[in-house]
Amino acid sequence: MSELPFDHKQLIELAWYKMPFGAHKGKFLSELPEPYYTWFRRQGFPQGKLGNYMQTVCDMKVNGIESLLREIRKNTVNDH
Repeated sequence: MSELPFDHKQLIELAWYKMPFGAHKGKFLSELPEPYYTWFRRQGFPQGKLGNYMQTVCDMKVNGIESLLREIRKNTVNDH
């Protein structure tokens, strides 16, 4: 069995990560509307962890699997 390309703790952190600025400040990244991600994909994602996480969530939305992040939030405690 091959290893997953991401760290379990990072996936939990991603599920609980909230947008730190703008019109959607305080919302979970997985709850941001798809057009918001489309705009960032065209303009460029922010640098660093936020940009990496946004790009990951964007890819998850495109593939219809962002609900996994909601499931993780239901089954974990936010200790971040």
